[in-house]
Amino acid sequence: MYIVQVAAECAPVIKAGGLGDVVYGLSRELEIRGHTVEIILPKYDCMRYDHIWGLHEAYHDLWVPWYDGTIPCDVYCGWVYGRLCFFIEPKSQDYFFNRGLYYGAIDDQLRFAFFSKAALEFLLQTQKRPDIIHCHDWQTGLLPVMLYEMYQFHGLDTQRVCYTIHNFKHQGVAGIEVLFATGLNRETYYYSSDRLQDNTHLTAINFMKGGIVYSNYVNTVSPHHAWEARFSEVGCGLGETLHQHQSKFGGILNGIDYGVWNPEVDPYLPYHYSIDDLTLKQKNKKALQERLWLDSNNQPIVAYIGRLDAQKGVHLVHHALYYSLSRNAQFVLLGSATEAGINNWFSHEKAYLNDNSDCHLELSFNEELAHLIYAGADMIVVPSNYEPCGLTQMIGLRYGTVPVVRGVGGLINTVFDQDHDYNKPPEARNGYVFYQTDDKALESALGRGIDLWYEEPKNSNNWFARA
Repeated sequence: MYIVQVAAECAPVIKAGGLGDVVYGLSRELEIRGHTVEIILPKYDCMRYDHIWGLHEAYHDLWVPWYDGTIPCDVYCGWVYGRLCFFIEPKSQDYFFNRGLYYGAIDDQLRFAFFSKAALEFLLQTQKRPDIIHCHDWQTGLLPVMLYEMYQFHGLDTQRVCYTIHNFKHQGVAGIEVLFATGLNRETYYYSSDRLQDNTHLTAINFMKGGIVYSNYVNTVSPHHAWEARFSEVGCGLGETLHQHQSKFGGILNGIDYGVWNPEVDPYLPYHYSIDDLTLKQKNKKALQERLWLDSNNQPIVAYIGRLDAQKGVHLVHHALYYSLSRNAQFVLLGSATEAGINNWFSHEKAYLNDNSDCHLELSFNEELAHLIYAGADMIVVPSNYEPCGLTQMIGLRYGTVPVVRGVGGLINTVFDQDHDYNKPPEARNGYVFYQTDDKALESALGRGIDLWYEEPKNSNNWFARA
């Protein structure tokens, strides 16, 4: 099949979170299976141009209808680690993607509505006729709406749309101006409850709801999260819409790209190792301790890698830090905050613990360091309030780092408790799981992991003993 991915991110050239990893990894896997895949992305001024090979202008002056006029775009083409990508650059006084950021502008809804329309216009004008258009998250939620309400009458009439929702929290709620800008126009028609009208704010339209209603198939990124989205508050108001379209909605578990996340060949690691011999994992642990100026002693390292925000259970990340130190474990954190208050909180902790040789807080993101932490840590905590799938625990497992997770979303589908998951044989149990959101719940799981680490010489079934 010929598949076109349309997304706001693709790692490593554009990465704000897990979406970028999935778009790249899925495209690579589909190509391995024999499909032809192309990716359409915005051309941000702040993306990593050093990860693009052979970038050149592929289409000049793509005129995209917008409000009562048109906006010209140039479309560039280049290769991102083997994936063929097209980057749309609007030549507009609005500077949609020339703002030094991916998300967070006051007019994000208009920016990505334009991107979705430009992607369709590019397919139309270049005679590209994919079998499947695969859209991702709210940023492309209007694409299937415009495809079936407008573009199918101009030549894009055989395409089918798969719409993947990675995060229900951000849905693209906007006002009537988006309808006028895109040419959808018919306010009464689209403000119908069975089309684009937001289920909570009845005077607004909802991009994600449009994607659900108009796509041929809708999925989220784990089976359990699909259940949560329909039957709990995790659906953020879209549960009824998902119920109405349940026949075309499901959960498909994310995966990780073993070409990128592989300790046997990882270029960021000083020592390579495999599941058959974890001896060199311990050398990576020593390298991590040396790099972060931690004591090189016989203590377990507990790590956290990810955003510092409410979704990720930031209060439990904070508690895991001090609990680990109290249990004679080291703690390493790599992540940046999404809110000023959280950033100030962890900046204070970083300053307070600056002279503690058993912990290190890196309040930023560093790809090279992330790989070394996955390889050098003994345990990794993922205490999310909600987690559609989660890649952190999967990467941890790939690197022989035991995950300690809260039992939500895709974490339930991938981590099985060492002591309590009686539905799995002992050899299939791979981590520690807790379910509540309080400190004691976290301690019940993380404590068992630390206990097992210190019992290493006594326990032949101990994961840590294998290292």
